[in-house]
Amino acid sequence: MSTVTAIKSCAMMECAFNSDGCTAYAITVGGQKDASCVTFVTLDARGGLGTADAHVGACQRLECVHNADLMCTADSIGVSADANCAQYEVR
Repeated sequence: MSTVTAIKSCAMMECAFNSDGCTAYAITVGGQKDASCVTFVTLDARGGLGTADAHVGACQRLECVHNADLMCTADSIGVSADANCAQYEVR
């Protein structure tokens, strides 16, 4: 894999890394029940990079069609208002 998957949008407005998009350097997609952004954090401060240029650093959802070697192979993903990966798709 020569590229990382970009985060095209994030609708989770309560996340400290959302400032007109995801400002984390990279997120992890995991979760117990749903394929969710486990980097999500609610704080009174905003954090991350100065611009919304985040990527998927790791994906723990082995059953997703976009998962290869714990990396996301989708061109880009969106994170929904409930912090779930919008491109998650079971094999």
